[in-house]
Amino acid sequence: MADSMSDADKIRNKRLAKLGSQTTSTAPPTAQGTLEADTASGAAVNSSASSSSTPKADEVPNTSGRQPVTVSGIEASDNPFSQLGLKQANGNGPRIKITSSTPRANTLGAETPSSGKGKSTPITPDTLDVWEDKTLSGIFRLSLDPKVGKDAHGHSLYYVGGVRGDLEDNHESIKLSTAVLDQAVIEAASNLGKTTPLDYLLACWKRVSRLFKSLKPIKVGDLKQGVVREARRLCMSYCIWAITMPDMFGREPSPSSQLTSHLLIDQEDDRGVCHEFLTEMILRFPEDESAEAAMSTAMEDLSRELASRSMNDDYKPYVLALRTLVRYPALVNLIVQSPWFLPPEITAFTIETDTILGPFFRISPLQGDVTTNYFSSPKTRDKGYIANSQNALRLSLRAHQADLLDITNHIIRTSKDAREKMLSWFAICMNTNHKRRAYQIDPKTVSTDGFMINVTVCLDQLCEPFMDATFSKIDRIDVEYLRRKPRIDIKDETKLNADQNTSDEYYSHHIEGEPNFISEVFFLTLAAHHYGTEATNQQLSQLEKDLKHMEKRLALLEADRPKYTSTAQLVLFENAVKKYNEHIEKGISYKLAVQGVLLDELMQARSMQLMRYVIIWLLRLVGPGQNIPKSVIRLPLADEQPDVWKCLPEYFLDIVVGNFKFIMRNMPQVITATQSDELVMLCITFLQSSEYIKNPGIKSGLVTILYHGIWPVYGRSKGILGDLLNSLPFATEHLLHALIKFYIEVENTGTHTQFYDKFNVRYEIFQIIKCIWSNTIYRERLAQESKVNIDFFVRFVNLLLNDVTFVLDESLSAFVKIHDLQQELRLDSTMDSAQRTEKEEALTDAQNKAKSYMQLTNETVAMLKLFTEALADSFTMPEIVQRLADMLDYNLDAMIGPKSSHLKVENPQEYSFNPRVLLAEIVDVYLNLRGKENFIIAVARDGRSYKPTNFENTTIVLRNKGLKSSEELAAWTALGEKFKKAKEIDAQAEEDLGEVPDEFLDPLMYTLMEDPVILPTSKTSVDRSTIRSHLLSDPNDPFNRAPLKIEDVIPDTALKARIEAFKSEKKGKRLAEANLMDTTPG
Repeated sequence: MADSMSDADKIRNKRLAKLGSQTTSTAPPTAQGTLEADTASGAAVNSSASSSSTPKADEVPNTSGRQPVTVSGIEASDNPFSQLGLKQANGNGPRIKITSSTPRANTLGAETPSSGKGKSTPITPDTLDVWEDKTLSGIFRLSLDPKVGKDAHGHSLYYVGGVRGDLEDNHESIKLSTAVLDQAVIEAASNLGKTTPLDYLLACWKRVSRLFKSLKPIKVGDLKQGVVREARRLCMSYCIWAITMPDMFGREPSPSSQLTSHLLIDQEDDRGVCHEFLTEMILRFPEDESAEAAMSTAMEDLSRELASRSMNDDYKPYVLALRTLVRYPALVNLIVQSPWFLPPEITAFTIETDTILGPFFRISPLQGDVTTNYFSSPKTRDKGYIANSQNALRLSLRAHQADLLDITNHIIRTSKDAREKMLSWFAICMNTNHKRRAYQIDPKTVSTDGFMINVTVCLDQLCEPFMDATFSKIDRIDVEYLRRKPRIDIKDETKLNADQNTSDEYYSHHIEGEPNFISEVFFLTLAAHHYGTEATNQQLSQLEKDLKHMEKRLALLEADRPKYTSTAQLVLFENAVKKYNEHIEKGISYKLAVQGVLLDELMQARSMQLMRYVIIWLLRLVGPGQNIPKSVIRLPLADEQPDVWKCLPEYFLDIVVGNFKFIMRNMPQVITATQSDELVMLCITFLQSSEYIKNPGIKSGLVTILYHGIWPVYGRSKGILGDLLNSLPFATEHLLHALIKFYIEVENTGTHTQFYDKFNVRYEIFQIIKCIWSNTIYRERLAQESKVNIDFFVRFVNLLLNDVTFVLDESLSAFVKIHDLQQELRLDSTMDSAQRTEKEEALTDAQNKAKSYMQLTNETVAMLKLFTEALADSFTMPEIVQRLADMLDYNLDAMIGPKSSHLKVENPQEYSFNPRVLLAEIVDVYLNLRGKENFIIAVARDGRSYKPTNFENTTIVLRNKGLKSSEELAAWTALGEKFKKAKEIDAQAEEDLGEVPDEFLDPLMYTLMEDPVILPTSKTSVDRSTIRSHLLSDPNDPFNRAPLKIEDVIPDTALKARIEAFKSEKKGKRLAEANLMDTTPG
């Protein structure tokens, strides 16, 4: 070869040399040469007598048993161009002739039929060279006759004049054969016009493959089969060259693979890539690196092209192409070995476009303009249209997710290396998306909702095989997985009940061993829910708030329209309004699309199955050795918490809570009966043993689940969980105590919103208690426990009393303000516009406050009524009873006293305010405690609000409005008389005592102390009941703020003795005076 050979020629020589080396070992079978059966079919390799000579010492042995093909006496292996039959570049040199060293046979060996009189003349079979000519012409659509442009079926033929010229120059028969096929194919493929060489060659491949399959191997060495096999081999070789070296056919190289577009075409199409093509190409991988590289590039290009498409585009061919390709283990290994499968330094934002699988998982109805395609003009659409669009969206997404699962499954099942790479890709999706759980998210730093939901759903389905109903494989989930160099990064995650130092210390002790596949998938799936569906749900809630805010802003903007109607700024104003509307509509479309995805019953049912498994796994962690769920967990849990539990990321429990909250609120019908049992067990367990969880939000979520579970739904008056809470023995034994315990605990959560959070949680607790209160088992158990666990119930009663006092005061004061403002606005006509606006704004604030607090008031007073009936002793403890009496008297005075008219407002039902019902419930509380002497005394001692006339007026209202029965009215009247008598006795006792020394008065309540105690740090003496009452709300000494417990106080026996002496002295004087006055003679 000349030194001036171009780089392209050098590359071509290298490629042709490979073809020549392939031919040396698998020489093309021709009519003149010996043929072998297809080695893939398992036929034995044989040679004819004409090819049995021994090779020379300096020749490469022909292990295939075939004769080396020679070119003008020179072996083909010496010259890679020998197979092409090409003229020299100048066109004047000698032509290359490809022949076999064996003489050519004339016929197939068929007997010449004899003709006989009266017999039909048999058809003379074609000779081999004629059959070969016809066959190759049909496969490759070639013609050696310039006058023949179409075959018998009307297909266009390519005239190969160069081949004809060579045959004529060599005085050979003008027929196609495998000897000239190389030259014929390259000549035809180089002169196709608009048709690409690969288009042409793939069609040829389809035809030769069909023919090859149709030929039945009659015997070893069948000549016809050999011709077809050689044509097939050469066709594949030229297909590979058309992909890797298009310049061989006079085509400019393309930046993307020539094969990519053909992978997107249906396999039955002539231009599509079929199973036989992929199989044959894969067989070439060991001996032809270019074939492997070509296929790898094509698959990468598929992904790159899909990265710029969405569900609005024609994405399906790309997904179907990958589904087809992953069915071949060799191609899966190519995919996972690609540097583009797990590229270094990948980010959450680029993982969707810069990895092979990313663009496939990115396809979603939540992409860009896809949401507006499903929900165009969302403000104008009715519910039916939206529901139909969401159903269509779900169907499309389900089909795509099924394809993703199929692709993932094939990758995982191919080999251990492929499985490891696939799991690592999932782990990258999690580890790069920690910011998705932030409240303010920069979209450029995280993956999209659609991508993460697809990842989550795929992992959910990978868990299905081991999530059987009997939990037979749950023990295979390695509890120490997170200490075995896990794929997921949990270092910065908040732990369930451990601080950062404790967690770091625990995870610094690595455990040897490889985790099993079940553990890998289980932990990855939990992380996927945390960063995927739960993060999307969180962002959906934020989006709904943002949309409400934007709509308010738009309303304010529209209110200013009159200012711009006659100004030059009107156009700018209109553009601003238009952009605002577009932004809102885009947000609404996205919201509806997200709701459509998350409210997919099939997806959520699958998620519930996983959550059930997580619940049992968590309960087994905190209840070691217990066969849950076959047996219920034993409560309370052990004081010593397992380290593995404390150091778990809190999202392990948070995703369960979040998922069930969403399901209970939106689609409770997907929850099964068994899931309900286990869910109730989880909620009660961690409300009862709430010290196992650090995050108050998670514990509040457990209450919310139960609360939503008792909402009436689908004809079930007590919701999904109501009947279960009333019948499940585990619930009847532990639920009420667990709710009361958390009612107490939520008083101080440590969050900046704890004041408002506690009322929300307690409202939900009240609803649950109302649902179960009709069950006598709960009330009996409550009464028994209140006698044993006295301090516990006193704390509860104190907090309930605090709540009733606060919400009643806030509600009634709001109504007074509403009444006054409504009066002013209605009667004062001299008020200017600025004053009126100010008053209207104040009225709106007061109305909002009344609406908020009145709902809490109704529920809190209702609870007070229930519990005073069941726990009368707890409500009349010395540290409680006076505060309770004062609160009741104050509110009775507000509702029935002289200022009660100030509570009259317009449309009271708008605020859920029914004065009659509220008055009747306050009366019930009085009646519930009428048998307690200390309560009667406490009411009588209320010097601020107790007024006998209030009780008399209340009797009139109750009778006139029919609020109470005659028996209840009689009891109320009798109670009023008791209060009067007690007041008289107390007044007389106070009068008898006269002036009480200050040292005997409680410094906080200014009442005579009954049981004085000394506070250890401030050394102040107070009444025991006073300090007990104080410590229920404040754990500090009221005089110096030092920490204080009731156990630390010291009885002031000396002071108590002096007080008793003072009282005895006063009593003695009173008796003496009474005796002196009684001197009337008998």
